Amino acid sequence: MNFVPRNATVPFYKGHEWTAGRLPRDSFPWVESDQLASFFHGQPDESATECDLASYAAAKPWIWPSRTHYFFSDLHADADALLLSLVASGGVTKTGPGDFDFKLNNRGIDATFVFGGDFFDKGPHNLRLMRTLKHLIDLRADVVLLVGNHDLRTFIGLSCAGRKDTRHAHLFVRMGKKTVPLFREIFDEYLAESYVAEEAPDEDAVRAKLFPDAGWYEQFPDQAAGILPSRRIEKEVRRIAEKCQDFAAQCQALGLTLGMINAALEKAKELFLEPGGEFSWLFERLDLAHRAGSLLMVHAGLDNQAALLLKNLGVDGLNRTFRAALKEDLFDLYNGPLGNVFRTKYRANDFPFTNQGLADTHRAGIYAIVHGHRNLLNGQRITIRQGMLNFECDASVDCNTRIAEGLEGPGGGVTIIAPEGTVTGLSTDAPFAKTFDITRYGRMATFV
Repeated sequence: MNFVPRNATVPFYKGHEWTAGRLPRDSFPWVESDQLASFFHGQPDESATECDLASYAAAKPWIWPSRTHYFFSDLHADADALLLSLVASGGVTKTGPGDFDFKLNNRGIDATFVFGGDFFDKGPHNLRLMRTLKHLIDLRADVVLLVGNHDLRTFIGLSCAGRKDTRHAHLFVRMGKKTVPLFREIFDEYLAESYVAEEAPDEDAVRAKLFPDAGWYEQFPDQAAGILPSRRIEKEVRRIAEKCQDFAAQCQALGLTLGMINAALEKAKELFLEPGGEFSWLFERLDLAHRAGSLLMVHAGLDNQAALLLKNLGVDGLNRTFRAALKEDLFDLYNGPLGNVFRTKYRANDFPFTNQGLADTHRAGIYAIVHGHRNLLNGQRITIRQGMLNFECDASVDCNTRIAEGLEGPGGGVTIIAPEGTVTGLSTDAPFAKTFDITRYGRMATFV
């Protein structure tokens, strides 16, 4: 077997004894590792081949970052997954059992920590994850936070709750049942001792405030025409009806009345949306994309319109456009081309990424996309989608995704972009770290 020496790409895990979860000790060339995983797990192999990579990478003028980047994604409210992933990066030393018992080491001081979105939903402890992440920021780590679809759905749901115009009346319940545990957390921590049920609005009043009324289902198709494809409109109407039922059922399952939900909602808006709120820093810091040399980091991917913006405005301009859109029509933002950057899976209903988008992305000097969003069961994966090299990095680290997917043990993962020209994927579900070396393929690489 063609092992890569540990000290070349696999960091020493400092304080691993304070976390649970297996981490790989040796590395293996990425493409061969993906092919082995597909063979042993009996899954279709969508990973790029050696020939694919050689053909794609060899003739491009690659620019490689001189600073180490750690990419984490899809933590989904699991602080334990964050802590294990930080240890896996080698940039953090765990010093004890507590959530804040870690510090930056020399590697971490000189690195950039990029979080690829989806901080909310699925996992057990939204607020605990936020506080652990904030501790990393308070250590003065260089931290970049990118928006995921679950994050923007949460922002939109909190921002639009109670609106009754057709374009926005459904956006609170659009968050879905996965958001109910967040309201349970907020109620238990901030409201349980002071809440008086008799003083709360009744169930019907809250339902009328937060759920779309019967007229919405007739009016929405006309309002959404020209913005969403007809197939997506039909699906959205059907899903909102289902989400209303699922949301109410999940509230009941977690012991929450709609009156309690309403109280937790108002507290959530104070915590996350109001200036100076305990967690207001999260939405204030979110960007759409981050660039490191020829690599673009986003939550999901690109489409033609986003690629054109990238070519014309650069990443800074793309992020400015996103920040401005947050202050405008949130329905348009989520469902438009900027929203596609954190939603796309290159499905028929997604905005297209064609040869024109590929050409514009390459003209912008971007030759690889590093992203999450598409959860994987054997660690990270390299693919070529729509002609573009992708490092897919959603390693299914949160505990509830792992239960649903039948994965054993705690999850953790990090993708390390190192100045030597390597990209290394480490996760608890791959027996080896996977190492991609640009110098093996891209002879025109320049390191800056």
